[in-house]
Amino acid sequence: RTVLDIGCNAGFFSLRMKERGAERVVGIDSDPRYLAQARFAAQIAGTNIEFRQMTVYEVAALKERFDLVLFMGVLYHLRHPLLALDLLHEHVVGDILLFQTMMRGAQEAGPVEPDYPFLEWSVFDRPDFPKMFFIEHKYAGDQTNWWIPNRAAGEAMLRSAGFTIVSHPSR
Repeated sequence: RTVLDIGCNAGFFSLRMKERGAERVVGIDSDPRYLAQARFAAQIAGTNIEFRQMTVYEVAALKERFDLVLFMGVLYHLRHPLLALDLLHEHVVGDILLFQTMMRGAQEAGPVEPDYPFLEWSVFDRPDFPKMFFIEHKYAGDQTNWWIPNRAAGEAMLRSAGFTIVSHPSR
């Protein structure tokens, strides 16, 4: 299998994928310091992993679809999260997207109608309705935390981008 690790940080999951037999692993991150750590770890481990400095918004430049795309702990750091999911679906996810994000709010995803009248208000007060919380300044001391979805919003965003949710391995 081929693997793309988006927001690879210091390369932990990239290295694990190579250890598990991935034929090709590409890790991307926007932070050159993390990539330097990842390259160092791969060199010490004696593994051949390609690391590139790029953002999720630049994935079309890879001109490749991957069997497995890891997108873990990235969504809430993005100013434009739905655009990122659209780009992943359109350009790099060939088979499986492993998606993980911080969530807050209701852990239930309630029913959502295909349309609502303009004067409908009550649906927005439901805890199980798709919602994203906007972080204006910082969350947990990190100014790169922008959006935190509830479960319903995370699922709705994935479906909206064209993905099919097949499993919820953990909360």
